[in-house]
Amino acid sequence: MRSTAGVPDARGRTAIHRPALSRPIQVALDDQIITTQTRVLDYGCGHGDDVRRLSRQGMTCEGWDPIHRPTGLLEPAEVVNLGYVVNVIERAAERVETLRRAWSFTQRVLIVSARLSFEAREKSATPCNDGWLTGAGTFQKYYEQQELRDWIDATLDTESVAAAPGIFYVFQDATERQSFFAARFMRRTRIPRIERSAELFDKHQAVLTPLIEFVVERGRLPVPDELDRTELTEQFGSIKRAFGIIRTVTGPDEWDRIGDERAEDLLVYLALAKFGQRAKFGQLPTVLQRDIRAFFTAYKRACTLADALLLSLGNLANIERACRGAPTGKRTRTAFYAHVSALPELPSLLRMYEGCGRAIAGTIDGANIIKLWTTRPAVSYLVYPEFDRDPHPALQEVVVVDLQSFDVTRRDHSASLNPPVLHRKELFVTTFHPRHKVFARLTKAEERKGLLTHTDEIGTKEGWEQTLARARLRTDGHRLRRIA
Repeated sequence: MRSTAGVPDARGRTAIHRPALSRPIQVALDDQIITTQTRVLDYGCGHGDDVRRLSRQGMTCEGWDPIHRPTGLLEPAEVVNLGYVVNVIERAAERVETLRRAWSFTQRVLIVSARLSFEAREKSATPCNDGWLTGAGTFQKYYEQQELRDWIDATLDTESVAAAPGIFYVFQDATERQSFFAARFMRRTRIPRIERSAELFDKHQAVLTPLIEFVVERGRLPVPDELDRTELTEQFGSIKRAFGIIRTVTGPDEWDRIGDERAEDLLVYLALAKFGQRAKFGQLPTVLQRDIRAFFTAYKRACTLADALLLSLGNLANIERACRGAPTGKRTRTAFYAHVSALPELPSLLRMYEGCGRAIAGTIDGANIIKLWTTRPAVSYLVYPEFDRDPHPALQEVVVVDLQSFDVTRRDHSASLNPPVLHRKELFVTTFHPRHKVFARLTKAEERKGLLTHTDEIGTKEGWEQTLARARLRTDGHRLRRIA
């Protein structure tokens, strides 16, 4: 990472002291890319704040930086972090060299992050090469989300996975990449309840539990090398007979639902894999190969069904119909809204629609309301920090993903004195949500008082507060109180 003639050598000033872990490292921890068993190299670590914090958490982490830590240990590591480095390099050729060198130290996953265009705040910046020279004399190259992905993929001749806006994972092993990508679209399903007692089940419940957990996760029976079946076959003769006992005490409907959900999840994954280059069957993890054979018999058939699902996504009328048929969520003239906890319950077409946004942008930190546009191909991620606690939470941030241009844009409402606020929160969540009844009770009380009649007036914080004031009411938690 050398400086360039004619451009101030100010890279050292771009390194900042952070009060907490950097965003790429925190995202990697959340995704379990980094664990306590992972050895990490922070390539271009700046002042080494991430190195110290990870080390204090019991992780093995080394850091190297050409200016602030030139004597740091440079050795191959399972995970290499190239955090906000390429955006401060003035020469395009040197950025390529830096990315490739970081990749050469990577044994498993390279984390690449850079500033995006919507993060540019300084109005006094002047053009410099293909980026900007800030008022402090430092260089910044701002990327678009897809531009950064394309550059990484072309430079390293591989396919990256969007972890978050401006953050990508690059896997050395294509099979591990497929496992990670597929896991993003697999639902966590509920374990069926035991509806009636059976002496044989009660007697051998401990033996049957691993089989229950496997079928809940995969939606199918295990093949011989996937589960220790010694005790099961000793007690029941075969896996099928053992599972027959389970179906007897829980009822068959829930297991049929789990199988259907797993098949849908696979189709969503295969459809979204089209965003890059869909893997050949032999490149898939063994467990996914077995899932596909169990549900679709052949990979070609599964891909054909996934392609048909993806094709139907191109017609917004199909999206509108799916929204009308959704068991939960709020519909407006231009969009459909749902809480993230409700996503597993939505029709597969809507789950794939949202998945397209996530495949492009990655996970949006703090987003808890998903907006699926019905008038244009776009997905918005809305951040309401106090959704559960605040009866009418204020919007803090919106990230919009355009599914045609692949642009990712952000609107920050955190400093607004009059941000949008939410009403009728029970519409966004399923009836299984632990606070659904609390939300619904407040809405009924507000309806009785006529507070929700004029929707054009109550959509913002000021408008809602004025409506409450006119009615001489206030909210106390999720209850209405009279102002004395």
